Amino acid sequence: MEVVYKLHLNNQKKYVQKPYLNTGNGQISNQARKQSKKKCFSPCRLDELAAPPARLRLLPVHQKMTNIRLKKLPLLAAVKPENVKAEKDRFMRANFNYNPYFMYKGCTDDKTMNTFNYPSDRYLPEAILILENTIAHFGNFETFEKVTGGPPITRAGVLSLTKQYLANENLEDEVRIILKDDLISRGSFINSHGYYTVHLRCANLRENCLEGLLNHEVVYFPGTHYLRSYNNKLQPWATLDERNKLDIGPVNPTEEGLASLHSIMFSKPFLWRIALLYYTTYKASKMSFKDTFSDLSKYVENPDIRWEYCMRAKRGQLDTSRPGSFCKDQVYLVGVLQLLKRRKNLDFPMLLRLGKISFRDVNRRCVTDAAKLDKTRIPKFMEDLESYHQKLDNVVKTNGLTDILSHVE
Repeated sequence: MEVVYKLHLNNQKKYVQKPYLNTGNGQISNQARKQSKKKCFSPCRLDELAAPPARLRLLPVHQKMTNIRLKKLPLLAAVKPENVKAEKDRFMRANFNYNPYFMYKGCTDDKTMNTFNYPSDRYLPEAILILENTIAHFGNFETFEKVTGGPPITRAGVLSLTKQYLANENLEDEVRIILKDDLISRGSFINSHGYYTVHLRCANLRENCLEGLLNHEVVYFPGTHYLRSYNNKLQPWATLDERNKLDIGPVNPTEEGLASLHSIMFSKPFLWRIALLYYTTYKASKMSFKDTFSDLSKYVENPDIRWEYCMRAKRGQLDTSRPGSFCKDQVYLVGVLQLLKRRKNLDFPMLLRLGKISFRDVNRRCVTDAAKLDKTRIPKFMEDLESYHQKLDNVVKTNGLTDILSHVE
């Protein structure tokens, strides 16, 4: 036997949840009928349906409970909700009139979490400009996705094209591929004990997006990506002590900015995705989940896409009815704008060869004198610098950024 749940709205006043017990012969059991009469809820009570006991509600993901011991995890693992599918199903059934309640299997420390608790609105006008420029060009997000992303790609197609990409970059013997369905982001690159692994999410992936995704993850993913990590190992500042001695600054937002540029500059170079991430993160810091979801409808109609962006912004929270967001995703747009402002004078190949450094450290004498460049590597698309710079200029022009980059930090 199977239990099937159906939802009904009676005169738009009562929310009714009826469990139907299918006995296999099309009959509904008396027990199920009795249960269904007890399950009547008004729309205002939807937010209460999934709520845990009150003592859990004030607990942020980065704090440990007195009576419940949570395992300490790396930041991105700690803020990944365990019940995404269940809460998404509930949200969709409630016709978007519900604030998810996310649960987590671990925690991280206050200092790390607080770094990403305060989103900025500094580049909000630039993000809105990029979004409106893209809408004006394509009409809506769905058309933009079809034109720029190409046809949907199957799981087998992802595997085949990824292997071909790694062969072209001479990385087929150094990197392994794992296809996963439960990633929050579209992909990640992991270096564990000298073994390099690409994790890719196949859901909603399109053919033209795959190479850009691989340019982002394999070549430039922050901290653990392949070539930047490879080149960094050759440098004196590969250890934290040496970085501190040379006063080398944080790798981000440069790292994520470079990654984002290389994910879009070889096709139609619209910065839509990172602009929407920046915008959503800021809005989520001021609004609940369902209000943020509603606000995004001005740019995206597809509810699955809106859910993805809102969930990324609200991860790390338990009760998403409250304002607050995880602002790490803002770093992509910040990094892109800073690099595009300096595109005429910055030595991009050197930025890659020097490993994990910021653009601010590229021309410092103590860095260039100590650098070991003999065995460093760059991707093939960086070998033709004239073509590379033309593509950077095209990113600026396409996104309407020509007259505003002078205001970027």
